[in-house]
Amino acid sequence: MQQQSIKIGKRSFFLSLCVLLALMVLATALSYALPSGRFDRVMDGGREKIQPGTFRQVEKPPIPIWRFLTAPFEVFLSDDAAMVGIILIFLLLIGGSFSILLACGMVSRLMARITRRFQGARYRLVMIISLFFMLFGSVFGIFEELIIMVPFCIALSRRMGWDSMTGLGISLLPSGLGFASATINPFTVGVAQQLAGLPAYSALGLRVLVFISVYALLQLFLLRYVKKIEKNPASSLVYQEDQALQTAEELVHNPRLDRGLMYFGAGLAALPVLLVLSFFVPALSGLLFPLIALLFVLLSFGSVLASGVMSLRDAVKAFLQGMAGVAPAVVLILMAMSIKLIMTRSLVMDHLLHLAAARFQGLSPIGGLFLLYAMVLVMNFFISSGSAKAFLVLPLLLPLTDILGIHRQVAVQAYLFGDGFSNLLYPTNAALMIALGLSVVSYPKWLKWTLPLQGALLALSLVWLLIAHLMGLGPF
Repeated sequence: MQQQSIKIGKRSFFLSLCVLLALMVLATALSYALPSGRFDRVMDGGREKIQPGTFRQVEKPPIPIWRFLTAPFEVFLSDDAAMVGIILIFLLLIGGSFSILLACGMVSRLMARITRRFQGARYRLVMIISLFFMLFGSVFGIFEELIIMVPFCIALSRRMGWDSMTGLGISLLPSGLGFASATINPFTVGVAQQLAGLPAYSALGLRVLVFISVYALLQLFLLRYVKKIEKNPASSLVYQEDQALQTAEELVHNPRLDRGLMYFGAGLAALPVLLVLSFFVPALSGLLFPLIALLFVLLSFGSVLASGVMSLRDAVKAFLQGMAGVAPAVVLILMAMSIKLIMTRSLVMDHLLHLAAARFQGLSPIGGLFLLYAMVLVMNFFISSGSAKAFLVLPLLLPLTDILGIHRQVAVQAYLFGDGFSNLLYPTNAALMIALGLSVVSYPKWLKWTLPLQGALLALSLVWLLIAHLMGLGPF
């Protein structure tokens, strides 16, 4: 069977909508209930940095009671407007481009070839694909940029007899876990160690062990799930949603599809080149999102036109249908981004940060270490950027961890854990909402599926932090 268009299920959309609306109302209530305050900030290397000891309470700005309704539109007038615009355009272009490949039968043909190749090694395929995504997240800090591959993994998963949730599990999930179990990720490890004054990429051996343990845990989680739905497909959390996808009888194999696939595959080889180059060329990293989207659009149109399996008119029609199919995700992303806006414009974020910092006084080293971890977990709900959060949190907290006798290397590791794993948990993370928007999986169902894994990751993180502290992970 061949899916003809990419779209979000109505039920999935409304479930996610309700969750985000409740969070927006909660954020608005907190903006009234909590005091307002402010730290002084300075610019350091083009990034905003808090000055410790400068917190003061300020008069609460006027907050309209309808703020939770207008906040999604105000996002376009905030400091994040450019980033939000790029994210939304990326989502629409990817949705439209993938729809072209679906409509012409190219995705179906590619999935058929992969299925035949790995029919006798199904579980090995899960392990190989998830390792690929984890390595890119851990080494290069690539998370959002790999979303382009999510629709392919979902299509492959369904072709193998699994479900859309498994497709996210072998793509989105390992991308986020790789980002969290970073080895030389420059955006988290590099920035955090620089702020802590540590040698660049020191303690690499322990982080490699962390990566291996997280990968092993992920495989246990994924293989257990796929074996379960192989025995009983109806046990899938998204069984009804997958069954409701628009399908049609698979097209008779057209030899020209293979020519189109060769064209598309050759062009797509530029993607890893772009990702690796962005690691070494900082100026390129800011343009990576639009470049990836443009590459995908050109390859989608070019491959179907070069192979002659679709006319330009039909390709444009499929492209527009794909954009319309993922358009509801735009609403969800704007709602998710508005939660941060509500909290920052009411000036309560700095109050929460000051309150948490004050709790460090009188704690034991282990208590302070766990509090740092918990604090970063909370902050990540509002500030998903790892490097931006490091500049805000670490200058304030590292002097306090010094007083408690916590090595800065261990404090950095606590920051990495707190910043990374919750990227796959919070609906305020744009990458998560984009990926869900390219599938039939609602946020509540994603949460239900991943919560047991998140619990296991929390326990694993605490064990590694205890080991790092007890062994005096350094150099200081």
